[in-house]
Amino acid sequence: MSIATRHGDSGKTGLAGGARVSKADLRVEAYGSVDELNTALGFARSICSNKEVHDWTEQIQRMLFTVGGALASPPENENAPVITEENVDHLTGLVHRIEAIEGILSDWSIPGGHPESAAYEVARTTCRRAERNVVRLAESGVAVQPTILSYLNRLSDLIWLFGRVIEKNAGVDARLRTDETQGPRWSRAWK
Repeated sequence: MSIATRHGDSGKTGLAGGARVSKADLRVEAYGSVDELNTALGFARSICSNKEVHDWTEQIQRMLFTVGGALASPPENENAPVITEENVDHLTGLVHRIEAIEGILSDWSIPGGHPESAAYEVARTTCRRAERNVVRLAESGVAVQPTILSYLNRLSDLIWLFGRVIEKNAGVDARLRTDETQGPRWSRAWK
């Protein structure tokens, strides 16, 4: 059996459960962007020297297959994967754990201060695109598990923090504002 089935040559693809839809369908766009996110995280992980961030990233990548499967499943599919509140809470716990590190939330950062953190910034923006695509899908009237949006929203925050951990450990100062470049603070999270 070959992966080159030719079933997609006409611009259609199969959802979980067998239904055929356009490759431009909003559902396909949503789970496709989660696949892109997984790939971006895979690259970031492949160059990440921080063992803890590396391992967390791999766990998240495994979970993203579940997220993609849930998005690829029509609402009537009773066997669709489920994203639970516990999955979201796990990410929230990691966010709080990293936020507790002294100096992590001092400012926005300029992407590119370190190769590893830059790779996580690419993954973060890919995560935000996936989130927007899931919102678009839900707003089109398709039933979407609300926890998927919560998961992706929390994940983008966490990925941003992964970049800050990497920069902090590498001694990189990528803060947006310096003594020479002052400006408003855009979030209550930063002191």
